[in-house]
Amino acid sequence: MLPAPVLSVMWNFRGERRPPFAIEPGTGQESVWDYPRPPAIRADSRLVEVTDGGVVIARSTRTYRVCETASPPTFYLPPQDVELDQLVSVSGRSYCEWKGSAVYWALASKPEQPVAWSYPKPRARFRKLRDYLSFYPGRIECYVAGERVKPQAGGFYGGWITSEITGPFKGDPGTGNW
Repeated sequence: MLPAPVLSVMWNFRGERRPPFAIEPGTGQESVWDYPRPPAIRADSRLVEVTDGGVVIARSTRTYRVCETASPPTFYLPPQDVELDQLVSVSGRSYCEWKGSAVYWALASKPEQPVAWSYPKPRARFRKLRDYLSFYPGRIECYVAGERVKPQAGGFYGGWITSEITGPFKGDPGTGNW
């Protein structure tokens, strides 16, 4: 794996200028092309809910959004606002060049597929996210202020697409070199 500074240089866009192919945001919208790289952590007090077939898995107004160039934001919920008895830790690990090593969580009733991840020992810059959980909106129902979240394309990504976000988004067809 390449070190983080080398990976960062490989990116053409880092939030300093919006590329010509970016969708112009309308009133009340944000372009993912205006998000920085490295990503920013932003507190968000809107109601965020995660449910599975009507069962509340998480509910919070104390979340963080991680906003990174080209990707829809990911919402991280504090562990005290998550029904942890509904989740089980599952095998598998991944590494984020910014946040560090992630661990994965599945529904206790459906342990075959992870629905969430967290960073038990994030890098210093992302210490606020320690033990907070983010969920895959393509694998479990996620809502922001009552709006059902659409999943980011690509099986690995966990971005939360709402009507306030414009793209195109990393993970869509043809975005592999972003």
